[in-house]
Amino acid sequence: QVQLVESGGGLVQPGGSLTLSCAASGSIFGIYAMAWYRQAPGKQRELVAQIFSSGSINYVDSVKGRFTISRDNAKNTVYLQMNSLKPEDTAVYYCNADINERGRRGLYWGQGTQVTVSS
Repeated sequence: QVQLVESGGGLVQPGGSLTLSCAASGSIFGIYAMAWYRQAPGKQRELVAQIFSSGSINYVDSVKGRFTISRDNAKNTVYLQMNSLKPEDTAVYYCNADINERGRRGLYWGQGTQVTVSS
């Protein structure tokens, strides 16, 4: 059973930084892509950043230049370095991964971690 475990959320002042981590575990034959989504109260879940096994990366426009996604393939872990945080970045952040589990491909989600940007 594949599991994604996130960590690193918390309360930070505007302009501050946080780093989120998400580690995948289980019978993983390969990971095609890993991503971070977020969902603010009353809003739909949105894709924040995505990194593919090829190294290709996508960001939502609102975080370009402030957030950096990276991946440690040896540890099956994805990171999201968030700088210059704004109150509108406040949301629950979810890790997502497209994984080959024992020859079967599937999408998996973490439990979510709260990020609150407030003074």
